[in-house]
Amino acid sequence: MNAESLVGASGIFAELSPVQTTVLLLAGSLALAVALEFVFLRGLLRVTDRTKTTYDDIVVGELRLPLVLTAALAGVFVLTQVPSVRANVLFEPAQLETFFGKPSLSIIIVAWAVALNRTVNRLVDAVNAEDSRFDFAPVFSNVWTLVVAGGTVVVILSVWGYSISPLLGAAGVAGIAVGFAARDTVANFFGGIALYFDDTYKIGDYVELDSGDAGTVVKVGVRSTTLMMRDEVLVTVPNSVLNASRVINHSGPQRRCRLKAPIGVAYGTDIDAFEALALDIAAEESLVLDSPTPRMRFRAFGDSALEYELLCWVSSPTRVKKAHHQLNRALYKRLQKAGIEIPFPQRDVHVVSETETDPSPTRSATEGVTVTHDDAATGGS
Repeated sequence: MNAESLVGASGIFAELSPVQTTVLLLAGSLALAVALEFVFLRGLLRVTDRTKTTYDDIVVGELRLPLVLTAALAGVFVLTQVPSVRANVLFEPAQLETFFGKPSLSIIIVAWAVALNRTVNRLVDAVNAEDSRFDFAPVFSNVWTLVVAGGTVVVILSVWGYSISPLLGAAGVAGIAVGFAARDTVANFFGGIALYFDDTYKIGDYVELDSGDAGTVVKVGVRSTTLMMRDEVLVTVPNSVLNASRVINHSGPQRRCRLKAPIGVAYGTDIDAFEALALDIAAEESLVLDSPTPRMRFRAFGDSALEYELLCWVSSPTRVKKAHHQLNRALYKRLQKAGIEIPFPQRDVHVVSETETDPSPTRSATEGVTVTHDDAATGGS
């Protein structure tokens, strides 16, 4: 209500008796509240009921009460604000301010605070129900509730004329003390918030950490994230550590995962026949997806072998190790049956004995032995 409207209202109320002014303002407020409820808000609710989303229903439903209550108490508040009205009602100006103005304004503030708190909490629950990426999303509701409660107390104290400077100073000192005492918890909390907004992973994703640990995300809390390892051991990792480290999400953007199976064959092998054999083995494996199709890649001329990689896809990161095991077994059997050699590193050892006539001390030098992966060695002296 601007200054011109207040002046106009003052002139109108000056011509009425105190009883008429009071009744007119209160009746007008109640009429405005009834019209707002039965004409506007109920019609708006019928419109939101026909929409697909539930968010508009939540907003209109929760803001309905404070809107009607504000309209109903508007007349009471006007009684305490317009000078000519204050001088022309049944109560003294001080009584109006103490028993009507401040209480009505306080009720309006509390009603809007409760409505805003419930609106945000219900919206968070609705979003979390549609996409439960993190189970700590309700933490935002708790933080919002604390912010709204603290802000409401501060505003009401200001309305009633109490100084809030001492409270703000005490809150600042307490905040610094809590920050130092619980800095790890605070770091983990904000690390979890960063992970949430970055969409690093969600519950059910298979992730790998810098440390080499890999597992399925089963819980994301305020302080830490819990991974289920392949051996069914739960590993808890602080959110601050995850936020500062490199995290590989094998489940994003889709669940399928590529498998790389390295294998080497001896020089002189018919590589066309070998590649065809390996692709046949991949096509026969039930854990390997048909699309994308498996393929062979000749990576390098190694010291002892032609180094290849069999590339294929599996439906889930948790199936990579089992599929790799099955492919290795099949490759070994089929290559052995086809007479294709899988070489292994070898070394030659030469042993030299000094003659006894040599005036220098007897020395023996061992430079190498024919070595296999069984650590066998031959030599003489």
